[in-house]
Amino acid sequence: MNPTKFDEDFVKKLIKQKEGKSLDFKNKITSKEKIAKTLVAFANTMGGYLLIGVSDKKQLRGIDPEEEKYMIDAANQDYCIPQVNLSHHEVKLANPDFPENSEEEEIYLLLVRIEPHPYPPVMYKNMNGENLTYIRQGDRTVVLRN
Repeated sequence: MNPTKFDEDFVKKLIKQKEGKSLDFKNKITSKEKIAKTLVAFANTMGGYLLIGVSDKKQLRGIDPEEEKYMIDAANQDYCIPQVNLSHHEVKLANPDFPENSEEEEIYLLLVRIEPHPYPPVMYKNMNGENLTYIRQGDRTVVLRN
């Protein structure tokens, strides 16, 4: 998928798909280390999309886009060698829980597009200083062992 517009319609189509080699849903980013592995894996495989603010069961949770952008960019800078080529796109959707369970009419999701790296591998630098290679296998991020 190479759309020119990352809008509400595009995101709704992604949500209807299954997680896989090029798509992963995240409620929110809680660990720079863990998300860096996912960034590396997408870059080393075929690129893909992270959709943040959506559960694995496709429930819309919503997020603070600025906080999530910070976590993604910090993970890329701190743990990816070389850094992954990515872009983020804020998407505003109608809140499915409004008005019963929410004060907000709209929620925000963050769509992160990770480009495939032209000369893999991109490495993940762990806390011990080791450089590891991750790839996507189905809907999982896995380390390549030598």
